[in-house]
Amino acid sequence: MYYFVSMPLVAAKTRLGPYEVLAMRGSGGMGEVYEARDTRLDRIVAIKVCKGRFTERFEREARAVSSLNHPHICALYDIGRENSIEFLVMEYLEGETLEARLRKGPLPIEEALRIATQIASALDAAHRKGVTHRDLKPGNVMLTRGGAKLLDFGLSKIAEPLGTDILGLTVSQPITTEGTILGTLQYMSPEQLEGKETDARSDIFSFGAMLYEMITGRKSFECSSQASLIAAVMSVNPPPVSTIQPTASPALDRIVQRCLAKSPDDRWQSAGDLQSELEWISEAGSKAGIPAPVAVRRRSRERLAWIVAALAGAVLLASLTAAYMRKKPAEAVEVRFQIPVPDKLNFYWYDLPAVSPDGERIAFTASATTVDAERLFVRSLNATTTTEIPTPGSNVIGPFWSPDGRQIAFFSRGNLQKVDLSGGSPVTICTFDTQSGRFGGTWNRDGVILVAHTFILYRVDAANGEPKPLRPFAEGETGQLWPSFLPDGNHYLYLSRSDRPDRQGIYAASLDSSERKFIVATSAQAVYVEPGQLLFMRGDV
Repeated sequence: MYYFVSMPLVAAKTRLGPYEVLAMRGSGGMGEVYEARDTRLDRIVAIKVCKGRFTERFEREARAVSSLNHPHICALYDIGRENSIEFLVMEYLEGETLEARLRKGPLPIEEALRIATQIASALDAAHRKGVTHRDLKPGNVMLTRGGAKLLDFGLSKIAEPLGTDILGLTVSQPITTEGTILGTLQYMSPEQLEGKETDARSDIFSFGAMLYEMITGRKSFECSSQASLIAAVMSVNPPPVSTIQPTASPALDRIVQRCLAKSPDDRWQSAGDLQSELEWISEAGSKAGIPAPVAVRRRSRERLAWIVAALAGAVLLASLTAAYMRKKPAEAVEVRFQIPVPDKLNFYWYDLPAVSPDGERIAFTASATTVDAERLFVRSLNATTTTEIPTPGSNVIGPFWSPDGRQIAFFSRGNLQKVDLSGGSPVTICTFDTQSGRFGGTWNRDGVILVAHTFILYRVDAANGEPKPLRPFAEGETGQLWPSFLPDGNHYLYLSRSDRPDRQGIYAASLDSSERKFIVATSAQAVYVEPGQLLFMRGDV
């Protein structure tokens, strides 16, 4: 936020190179901002004038912004020096800051989600370029007719050099050292307050604090002194947004709380995943998500017992389940369809198709021969054509969908990869030591992926993380295969192979417990379907 001063550094009508200064628009500790006219292109621009010689922070902002090209980041046009005055030339924005808007009260949920999605998109673009903002707050977001614009990268952290020197200047030291606190206390992450190393996840904490304020009209952390404020950020969880704004969905509760997790490892690991979740909430409306995670929870064993009871009842008494679930059961409709093999290609028995979360599309692989690279295809059930999803350099095996249906994950030559259906090359999530033994994967809305590799279940963070074994083998167990999340995203099913036939079959377990419950005997994978039924195979496979 800028404060007006009585003695501007540059007078009106002054020329800074080809720019004619029209009026001062604001001032801060680092410099002043002017409205100016570019006489060459006859357009209005914003000029930020540095107080004194170029400071390291001022040059850092120039370097950071010049590397970014995004519709929701304020663009840098030019950088110059006129006599003793050094300045940045930036996109001129008309509107009000988010800070000014919030003084009028909370935003409608729909508007808050729209702005938050745009900011998350801008952060994702910056983070992909190695730029961490480190001063994300409502005062650094401008609301314009074209949408939100992220401003002020003066405190940004740049992971690696982003190009050639600007004005021949070189940054040889980081802007901060260990133990230094920079930023605005209300929105700073715990690691920033401790002066520790920061990364993109620090921005995600600040984003959560800002989103909390947009929804509720209150700051997530408010105290009477700086000391108590720091203590609150370090140790206190703010009330769920739904307790202040009743129209907020449970999913919105969850997304804010995960942003504000004290440990960076417990937050969203990328702004891109955060953006996808916000888009999903916008589309789903008030019904988005599962019951808010802040609600009183039963112990893991009790929750597991409930889910197991529901599954067992569905399998053994399907007709009774339907009667209880629906007062007027819908008449069953038989649907038959065929998916022809793409021209000159073949399906192979070892790679099963995957149905999208909305039940409207199928992903499958095909190749010319068993030794050729498997290619990825998607087909809508009501379409007459099949679309190939480009995966250059990949051999697609075992595809499975992201929970929002926008991405598909798959195995390829020892790598777990994902590809966005809207375009782009596959991205490697993690790498395994061997290429063989892939038996299914599943992906929940918290960004957790479970995969079966070499007969072991692994847990992987969808935003690029190392695979970690999920659970130890039970007595006599020889393999863990075909994991599948249940609707709550915490419990899952899997096929357990055992050297004891009476223990082989489908089991239910949860992410937060090592316990498991036997469901049904089978030697093949099982699939959960609404409302509360389990499809499985018994007999020869």
